[in-house]
Amino acid sequence: MRRSDDGDRVGTERADTRHLDAIADADTRPFWLDGAEAPASNPTLVRTVSCDLCVVGGGYTGLWTAIIAKERDPSLDVVLVEADEVASAASGRNGGFMESTLTHGVANGQARFPDEIELLEELGLANLDEIEAAIERYDIDCGYERTGVIDVGTTAHAPSYLDQLRDDHRQLQDLGQHVTWLDADAVRAEVDSPTYTGGLWRHDRAALVDPARLAWGLKAAAESLGVRIFEHTRASAVERDGLGVRVRTPLGTVRAGQVALATNAFRPLLRRLRHFIVPVYDYCLVTEPLSPTQLAEIGWRNRQGLADIPNQFHYYRLTSDQRILWGGFDAIYHWRGKMSSELESRPETWATLSRHFFDTFPQLEDVRFTHSWGGVIDTSSRFSVFWGRAMGGRVAYALGYTGLGVGASRFGGEVMLDLLWGRRSRATETEFVRSRPLPFPPEPFRFLGIQATRWSLDREDRTGRRNLWLRTLDRVGLGFDS
Repeated sequence: MRRSDDGDRVGTERADTRHLDAIADADTRPFWLDGAEAPASNPTLVRTVSCDLCVVGGGYTGLWTAIIAKERDPSLDVVLVEADEVASAASGRNGGFMESTLTHGVANGQARFPDEIELLEELGLANLDEIEAAIERYDIDCGYERTGVIDVGTTAHAPSYLDQLRDDHRQLQDLGQHVTWLDADAVRAEVDSPTYTGGLWRHDRAALVDPARLAWGLKAAAESLGVRIFEHTRASAVERDGLGVRVRTPLGTVRAGQVALATNAFRPLLRRLRHFIVPVYDYCLVTEPLSPTQLAEIGWRNRQGLADIPNQFHYYRLTSDQRILWGGFDAIYHWRGKMSSELESRPETWATLSRHFFDTFPQLEDVRFTHSWGGVIDTSSRFSVFWGRAMGGRVAYALGYTGLGVGASRFGGEVMLDLLWGRRSRATETEFVRSRPLPFPPEPFRFLGIQATRWSLDREDRTGRRNLWLRTLDRVGLGFDS
């Protein structure tokens, strides 16, 4: 009897520490950047150069902007400057979910732009189609899979969330989209977790990619079109320069007719924008490759991306070598928007993510994680990209994607060029493009407000009830989630 008690105790202790043991040996480099054949680094700008268009930022938005500009006008002289290397920031650290939505989901779009949601969904699908065509045109090897995404309800969250997901299903059906409602048995037939209570499969509205290889492929495409790319070249100021604009860097200067700012979460070069975005840190884990037996335990034959549906949500997917990428939940804002490489490491979040992973897939109890990392994203109070112009229309910007920028970034760059060039389109006539989000308050109210919001969202996830603080934010049009 004593031996049995000891055995039970040992088993309980192992269960209590399994999620910690699983991350003990994880490498803190992003999985996508570890061991991959990255392209050679480009030179640093060390002199003054002139061009028609200067793109500041070598992430997805900047790369798409440069490519579309050259596709529209091959004679255009385009220079792109990147503070580090292409794919070193969010473009090489994300989960690789390429969504068609431009508005951070149909529900958010409906709440903010109800008269335009049908058009915005149409534009988003067309944008995803254009990305797919460009990947084929430029022969970009990025593991592109248009398998769709399943949004899942789970036993860990309030039942009201599943009702909201049913509302999304009805709305997407009304918009003519290819979606399927999955009850608990049907969703578990796709991906087997004992926690699932239902799901919404959005078949053609999302794809999966290797995000770093996508960025490197876009870099190669831009260079093949004649774009001059300078890496390790941080833009420090944007100034008027007669009829043009001057972009200052530590060792050189770009004199341009026009400038496109694509700086994502990094400190905006235009002071007016610093109240419209906040940098938040997101974190990921990647497992070791699953064996055929382990894969059989969970199914997942159709390789969809998955995400659960509360405010503090998880996103997860299979990689090309049958690992599971598992991320999300925490969205960490630091006092005064602090950003540093040290903040990319957060063991307590990795431990939380690991515990949630085994709650979701208890049949994978012996799986270990090989990689754990973090990265910073830009968020705006409307959860989606916004645009604007400055310096007499010679400078344009696009930022505020709030974590769904892999797909929307191409649209962001395309619209930014339309604004710079005075080109009217269906997109530029929308309130979505012409409006801006409400600004975040100054410190210390910003920090205190975000912490109060995170506490309130966690409470809503557990109880299904939206408290007075969240209802007040709803009324004034401010938002924040993970």
